[in-house]
Amino acid sequence: MPADADSPVARRRVRAELHRPASRGGAPVRAVLLRYADDVADLVLVAHRAVLDTASLRLLVDVLLDRVSAGGISIVTPLKGEGPDAATVKRWRAADYCGTAEWAVGDGAAGDRTGVLETALVGEAADVPATLAVAGALVLGRYAGQDFPVVGLVTGLPERPARALGAFEGRTLLVVDASGARSVVELLGEAARRQPWCDRALYQDLTAQSGGRVFVGVLGTASEVDVDEYVPCQTAPFPLTLVPRVDAGGTTLEVRHRLRDVDAAAAGRFARHVAHVYAQLCAVGPESMPADLELVTGEESAWLSALGRPKTTVAWQPDRIDAVFAARAAERPDAIALTCEGVSTTYAELDARATRFAVGLRANGVRPGDRVGICLDRTADLVAAMIAVLKADAVYVPMDPAHPADRLAYTVEDAGIRVVVTTVDGVANAIAPEALAEHDGTVDPPARGPDSAAYVIYTSGSTGRPKGVVVPHRNVIALLAATRSDFSLDVDDTWTLFHSSAFDFSVWEIWGSLLTGARLVVVPYWVSRSPEEFRALLAVENVTVLSQTPSAFAQLAEADRRRPEPLGLRLVVFGGEALDTGALRSWLDRYPESRCRLVNMYGITETTVHVTAHTVTRRDVLTGSRSVGRAIPGWYVHVLDERGRQVPCGAPGEIHVGGEGLALHYLDRDELTAERFVPDPFTGGRMYRSGDRGRLLPDGGVEHLGRLDSQVKVRGFRIELDEIRNVLLDDPAVLAAAVVVGGDAALDAASVRIDAYVVLDGGDPARVRVRAARVLPDYMVPTTVTALSALPLTSNGKVDTARLPEPSSVPSRVAEPVTAVARDLPSALIEVWESVLGAEVGLDDNFFHLGGNSLFAVRIAAAMRERDLPALPMRELYVNPTVRALAAVLGGRG
Repeated sequence: MPADADSPVARRRVRAELHRPASRGGAPVRAVLLRYADDVADLVLVAHRAVLDTASLRLLVDVLLDRVSAGGISIVTPLKGEGPDAATVKRWRAADYCGTAEWAVGDGAAGDRTGVLETALVGEAADVPATLAVAGALVLGRYAGQDFPVVGLVTGLPERPARALGAFEGRTLLVVDASGARSVVELLGEAARRQPWCDRALYQDLTAQSGGRVFVGVLGTASEVDVDEYVPCQTAPFPLTLVPRVDAGGTTLEVRHRLRDVDAAAAGRFARHVAHVYAQLCAVGPESMPADLELVTGEESAWLSALGRPKTTVAWQPDRIDAVFAARAAERPDAIALTCEGVSTTYAELDARATRFAVGLRANGVRPGDRVGICLDRTADLVAAMIAVLKADAVYVPMDPAHPADRLAYTVEDAGIRVVVTTVDGVANAIAPEALAEHDGTVDPPARGPDSAAYVIYTSGSTGRPKGVVVPHRNVIALLAATRSDFSLDVDDTWTLFHSSAFDFSVWEIWGSLLTGARLVVVPYWVSRSPEEFRALLAVENVTVLSQTPSAFAQLAEADRRRPEPLGLRLVVFGGEALDTGALRSWLDRYPESRCRLVNMYGITETTVHVTAHTVTRRDVLTGSRSVGRAIPGWYVHVLDERGRQVPCGAPGEIHVGGEGLALHYLDRDELTAERFVPDPFTGGRMYRSGDRGRLLPDGGVEHLGRLDSQVKVRGFRIELDEIRNVLLDDPAVLAAAVVVGGDAALDAASVRIDAYVVLDGGDPARVRVRAARVLPDYMVPTTVTALSALPLTSNGKVDTARLPEPSSVPSRVAEPVTAVARDLPSALIEVWESVLGAEVGLDDNFFHLGGNSLFAVRIAAAMRERDLPALPMRELYVNPTVRALAAVLGGRG
């Protein structure tokens, strides 16, 4: 062909005509002849798919080029054919549609623009479109975690007239059973027996019931046209449209993707995985199942392993926690180590008190490796006791004094605790801090090294009993080495100890401060319950580093908004629960990124508090990003399927964590340790199966997608619903029980509640709740207990949670109406409580039994302030949780 016909200008003219939209209501075909010389031209034909199918277009080309005679060619109205039967439509309605496609990254501003890429298909298939459709569905199912993925399929009708012009393409929705109930051969057979129909209106009507969410479609007719350039569609009819081309050189897959739904990188990964599965489908044996098919190739596996690792590494030296603290105390003995309720303690003073405690522990029989309970409120002695246990070469076991006596007793027994440092009455093997402080002298240097256990933290257990997680010294040192430089942690910082010592966030707060030579402000429990008082403490103490759960921070941010002077915070670390980045907009307006860095971290007790870190930007806030970031140095992440295989980038799977932060084991739980701490086939080391569902993002970040089991997070607390259920079943009056989480954390963290359903053999729900409260911490006690005659079950005999009724409220006693005897303050308090809790309130109803929690308590205090009622210290509400008692206390103040 002459050069001018093959010039860039000529090519652009051809492409412009090919992509100029066709009009269904205008001329059936647009034919444009582009002449370059007397005997050289390009003929461009464009037709709407509703007017001419691909075979008709080929026939028209052959006629125009005198390849065939025009005689006998007819224009035929497409045959309607029979539509799908009722059973087929029912199956479509039950199928898994993937309209949101979380694994895809689209550009919402791309409009109708379409991207195009190609890849080779290896293997011989009897029915290429059907095989490609099954491959696309199986890949889509893996990407989206679906058992019945759907693809659209457009192919020629088998009864099509041979020499007719018209639209004779058949359409169907192919539902592929990827659940494992059918073999791959059966799936291919079902696809080959598909029954397409050609009524576009019927097809559109049926796909509308999916909300237009059919994400992947196959156009199976591209190989029928023999021309220089063929464009199967100007705008991709599906977000991802797969077009196979078969010629003498083999089979090629063309992927056309809507840029607003899928970017080029995601489309490329999808195409490679489809091609990989297609090749396996062409060679499967009769027993092969969908789960046997591999998505990830060896080359991609190495890339995914690198993607789950941090970009940087840090040099660090394993050491003991107490040794590093001693070094800080020696370097800056007169520097303030901690401040509690206005009283400051220097590093030298804290070190000396911890030494006296350690001598006292040794005098009370504590030996290297023994476990020592620490059951103290947040005070200077709590921190000194932790250091003392480590100095004595023992292992500290933090215990929350607010926990029920039965739970404290269980911890003492299960951990084999020799001594408990506490002021709580009734705890076995107890010794008070002041008794320890009476001792003097020194202790021998610890004989055990950095790999030995430093602490045991108990977490909720699915068996009905909490389990102890054993963490060595070196892990804490590694955590600080991984974050110190990035977070610019140094001696000029002031941290807070906000959380219970039994919550692993406190490990980060205490040692992050003391091992970097900073100052730690101990936040008394009642101050931590009041956002206003906590905010005032942050201002007075000029705190720079703050660690918070998102729900607690939301209350603090609201309190801060009402104060004119800004805080001195430079770093806020979020952890413990999912972060709604959109809620941070007003905070960033007041504290720009350059002034206060916000870091969203994901972590697990079994991996030493933190695993990943992501700096939240204004862009994240505007887009609602859910990324928890990339692994911190020394840690790494795999996302694997149920068989332990890597899943593609963007596809969901179970988060597995490896690296420096792995705990040693569960205390005396060998089987559970073997189940959760498993060999890492990719590195040869160990990794922890988190039970968390997530996906790797293209930038190496991790997006957390929830849980794979019944574990939940409620206001930052990790809770196994099965533990609550088993506690309920221990009640002789309970024959059967189910526990679910109610409310919507995304809409309102305070509304999240634990709902229990029981079948009783006598008794009443209120007594069931009271008994559970004797065993469970307050954050695990069911908010509601509803009695049923029987639990609704599925066909498999499992509790059908979808059929559980709305829960019943369980007040501590029958609500009393407010009588004329009640004075103005009780009436006002009832009005406030009812407005906040959304429930009827009597004078003697217990705030916490009505569904109250720390977040609702803050709202009640704010509502009282708005109504000019007496100020409500959080301590008073917790100690006097009924309207009658609270009104008596507040009214007595005048």
